Amino acid sequence: MQIYPKAFVILMASATIIDPMAVSAQTVNDRQNLTPVGKMIETREVHHDYLKSLKDVATPASPELRIREKALLRPRPYTGVPDNFVLDTVTQITANAPKPGPLAPVATIGLNFDGVGQGFPGFTVASAPPDTQGAVGSTQYFSIVNSAFAIFNKTTGARIVGASATKSLWAGFGGKCETANDGDAFVKWDNAAQRWIVMQFAVTPSTAPFFQCVAVSQTADATGAYFRYAFSYQNFPDYPKFAVWPDGYYITFNLFNPAGTAFLGALVCAYDRSKMLIGAVATQQCFQQANTVDSLLPSDPDGSSPVPAGSPNFVLGLTPTGVRLYKFHADFTTPANATFTGPTNITVAGYNQLCSATGTCIRQAGTTTRLDALGDRLNPRLSYRRYADGHEALVATHAVSTGLRWYEIRNPNGAPTLFQQGTYAPTSTTRWLGSVAQDKNGNFGIGYSASSNTLSPAVRFAARAPTDTLGTLGVENTVINGGGSQTGGLTRWGDYSAMVVDASDDCTFWFTSEYLKTNGSFNWSTRIANFKLAGCQ
Repeated sequence: MQIYPKAFVILMASATIIDPMAVSAQTVNDRQNLTPVGKMIETREVHHDYLKSLKDVATPASPELRIREKALLRPRPYTGVPDNFVLDTVTQITANAPKPGPLAPVATIGLNFDGVGQGFPGFTVASAPPDTQGAVGSTQYFSIVNSAFAIFNKTTGARIVGASATKSLWAGFGGKCETANDGDAFVKWDNAAQRWIVMQFAVTPSTAPFFQCVAVSQTADATGAYFRYAFSYQNFPDYPKFAVWPDGYYITFNLFNPAGTAFLGALVCAYDRSKMLIGAVATQQCFQQANTVDSLLPSDPDGSSPVPAGSPNFVLGLTPTGVRLYKFHADFTTPANATFTGPTNITVAGYNQLCSATGTCIRQAGTTTRLDALGDRLNPRLSYRRYADGHEALVATHAVSTGLRWYEIRNPNGAPTLFQQGTYAPTSTTRWLGSVAQDKNGNFGIGYSASSNTLSPAVRFAARAPTDTLGTLGVENTVINGGGSQTGGLTRWGDYSAMVVDASDDCTFWFTSEYLKTNGSFNWSTRIANFKLAGCQ
């Protein structure tokens, strides 16, 4: 759980070390300071080992020692201008008849149950926000929040393991990965390898070096054996965002100096996937960006969608007038051939950032407490799919003052084009914290939170079919209505949700996000639901 001031630059480690805490920060920092922005840096993991069985070491997710609220990153300065000073020309003001054309196919909700949160067995909420994430494998669904995880049978929703402390994955590993339980955790399903990848950062105590702790399962069973790694950084590796790609596991960070007083820019890295799948010594290849670049997302394939051989990973960031697209190609055989190119700037319809003047403006029923929007960045994940006809699509979302904005970008490996865009706002309710995925038929599923002065935060989604009018989504669906609002001046909500597609059928969407059952502070719950769209078999 990322609860300290932000900070980060990369640690240069030259050998495997038994205790990651023993790395010389001064030597690393001296070497890093010689590396200019834009030059590739390759470093070796500081430690790796083997875990025989997660089920045998999973420990209860005991409460943190103190209640704390995560600080909110604001890398771009606020101008103080009010919302609604730019006309949003792509706002969809009704879900029932937005423009001529058919509605998106009917969604059928299947499983719909609670993940880790208040009232979940073995778990007590003692921090905020949950940073809800999840992934679906061949037989299981893996749910993870800050400091804890649970694993479910994906057919029945029955709990298999959890709630367990995330640091259980690194029991006996040594150093901060074993002792810290700091969160900002992610879980992904590597469909090509039939493996799970789980990670969280280790930043307690808040002194360098800091670590990204990564565990790669050895089978499709999330409760079984794992290969474990620690990658080290001299500055604070904040807001990590992770994606699976054929030639590497790609991750982006927002970096801050150790004191948390200076934003250093985004860092984009790739871990050597081929080595981590066999438990061998692995390296990471990283490119430091200037401090004018932040909150980048790596592209993450949907379902069983194949990625063309040799394709770079596509990295996307938000600008005040559009998005910027980079291409990251790692090369672990010939590191000198690794490249990070761009950006290509793609102009989008004008928008106003949600909560641009204050950062916290989202209304809830029955309280004056306003929630934060994280409207200054794209919401994870950056959905990628290559379709049967050969075209490639990237889909991303972010919150704007008029609704939930989304984009589809095509031909990212050539001359990228903005194929369609829209702002979903069928009612005056605020919609934010979106996440998107694409099924094999070209249907989009976009999940998000929804709240207003008469509505406690709810979990909802909307969808579209490829035959729908460009720039539109269909009827809004409710996963669960919140039974309460977040009170007591606690403004944190998010930082993200997760929409993914089950690779087993390439049709079933799985979404997880946050809600509250009753009014209160530090009493969040999470919800997990799946659904299919008509016509996808």
